[in-house]
Amino acid sequence: MDEDNIQRLEYAGKEIILIPTAHISKKSAEQVKEVIETEKPDSVCVELDEERYSSINDEDKWSEMNIFQVIKQKKSLLLLVNLIISSFQSRMAEKLGINAGQEMRQGIESAKEIGADLVLADRNIQITFKRVWRGLGLWEKMKLIFQIISMLFVDEEITEEEMDELKNGDALSMMLEEMGKSFPGIKKHLLDERDQYLANKIKNASGEKIVAVLGAAHVPGVKKEIYKEQNLKKITKLPPKPKWGKIFSWGIPAVILVIIISSFIKNIGTGIEVTKAWFIWNGSLSALGVLLGRGHILTILTAFFVAPLSSLNPALAAGWFAGLTEAYLKKPQVKDFQKLSEGISIKEIYTNKVTHILLIVILANLGSVIGTAVGGASVIRTFLEFFNF
Repeated sequence: MDEDNIQRLEYAGKEIILIPTAHISKKSAEQVKEVIETEKPDSVCVELDEERYSSINDEDKWSEMNIFQVIKQKKSLLLLVNLIISSFQSRMAEKLGINAGQEMRQGIESAKEIGADLVLADRNIQITFKRVWRGLGLWEKMKLIFQIISMLFVDEEITEEEMDELKNGDALSMMLEEMGKSFPGIKKHLLDERDQYLANKIKNASGEKIVAVLGAAHVPGVKKEIYKEQNLKKITKLPPKPKWGKIFSWGIPAVILVIIISSFIKNIGTGIEVTKAWFIWNGSLSALGVLLGRGHILTILTAFFVAPLSSLNPALAAGWFAGLTEAYLKKPQVKDFQKLSEGISIKEIYTNKVTHILLIVILANLGSVIGTAVGGASVIRTFLEFFNF
């Protein structure tokens, strides 16, 4: 049996075998199969949660997705980011002649073949993404989005040998160290917290022999966490939104409303000018976002008229109305959902009706945010000029 990179641990009378894998490596999938068949463990732990496990087992998952619900539940950005990352993995895997995540599929299949208990050992992906996002500062969020978008343009060749090098201890340590410097918030929530969660699920799996199939980046942390106590309640709850965010989201609209109302009270002409500045800047920039996303003319008009009003109510968003309008006008077909599993490119983001709608939502919201800043500044300036401040 190939023992390369396999980690064997003893904990509370249990033998725990950790298999470091690369998610797009054929050799990793083969090693998972060999280890499980040879060791015949009582439990097999895989780095999946219920949601991703269902996705692997249900090839028709995309055709069942309700785009209207995605928009209403504020999941447009999350879904588009997830699709871009999945597309990147799929392209890399295709070049190596393997399905992305094949090592996890192999772990599930081999566990069933030997009658071992299957343990879904990872934290819920929605909680992970939300903890990551809320844990990032504005600059880190901008860097992260840029890095994710850049994945659409990557077309480098990668070999099986290069993938295996990523599982090497020295190379892995350097990669994790660099990640900690560039994205400390991401490392904490995406890697360190999941190491704790995975370790807890692995060491508490049933039986005396346990095999865990993990991405190589998690193995160093899991090895340490196995022998520690974990507070799962702490790392599975959503952190509260920053107070400054609430102050900002409610404070700015309140100030704008006060200025507009005060302007009308003092002078109707000034009130009209102030209101006009707010509507033009906010509506135009949100509409421009939809235009850049190649939205329907009615969607552009929707963004223009809704953005100035939705920006005054943090519970609403121009992108929702624009996205719902676009979805109603260009109803996605089953083939659009099915193509999502094949990966996406820049061109396909525009041509696939599902990703196009998601893009419209994001760009309309982005335009509205910029419009709020620019329009708000214009409103304040007009108000101050009139009253000679």
